[in-house]
Amino acid sequence: MKIRLSALKAGRRFSGKPAYEAALEKHQIAMLSLQQAYFHQKRRGIIVFEGLDAAGKGGAIRRITEKLDPRGVHVWPIGAPAPAEQGRHYLHRFWERLPERGALAIFDRSWYGRVLVERVDGLCAKADWMRAYREIVEFERMLVADGVAIVKIFLHVSPKVQLERFAERLGNPTKRWKLTQADVDAYLKGDDYRRAIDDMFAKTSWSGARWHAIHADSKWRARVDSLKMVLDALGRGVDVRPPAIDHKLRKAALAIIHRLD
Repeated sequence: MKIRLSALKAGRRFSGKPAYEAALEKHQIAMLSLQQAYFHQKRRGIIVFEGLDAAGKGGAIRRITEKLDPRGVHVWPIGAPAPAEQGRHYLHRFWERLPERGALAIFDRSWYGRVLVERVDGLCAKADWMRAYREIVEFERMLVADGVAIVKIFLHVSPKVQLERFAERLGNPTKRWKLTQADVDAYLKGDDYRRAIDDMFAKTSWSGARWHAIHADSKWRARVDSLKMVLDALGRGVDVRPPAIDHKLRKAALAIIHRLD
């Protein structure tokens, strides 16, 4: 299905905080079961988050990981490449952050920076970002062929709500650090970003790693919908039931436990 930002519609808001918290907890518990299945079955999963500034990527990621075992999930916040990463292929630093067997990796921004910020801000030549669409799909195809499950989520907010969140951050000392000059500059280039985002959807959404776009004017709705999309994409074909008991181990453990009597 073709995705365009202009066609996204906001989902139905929750009737109140109790309804939101009940839905959140239900999906967080399901997410824990899925993580445990990935661990026992030695599966690997990647969750990619992209979105407009102040769209709520950090909040959605926190709700996904809130009840997970931290030993089995790694969140990678992606910014500008470090000096040691510059001059290498832009995908190099992502190869080094791929999940181990039995683990999940979450990318707070990702390799899509090449066709978004680098394109819009002129940080690479047009030939480079045009070529990147094919390179990215090939990169993801290699991962999927190697058994890695990928889900890609884009959070979108309306310009009005985005400015409201900028104002909230500016007025809150504990959140002020989240607002940067880059956020302001990106807002002013909104039309250029919207074109780049629509091109990204059209050229890099494929059967093994489709894009899922969420209208995130409602943070509560976006957080729950993100969890649902992750559960659906990473849980497809996965048996989340606990593994069968090892009877030899059970017998040995019971022999020790009976000594308590």
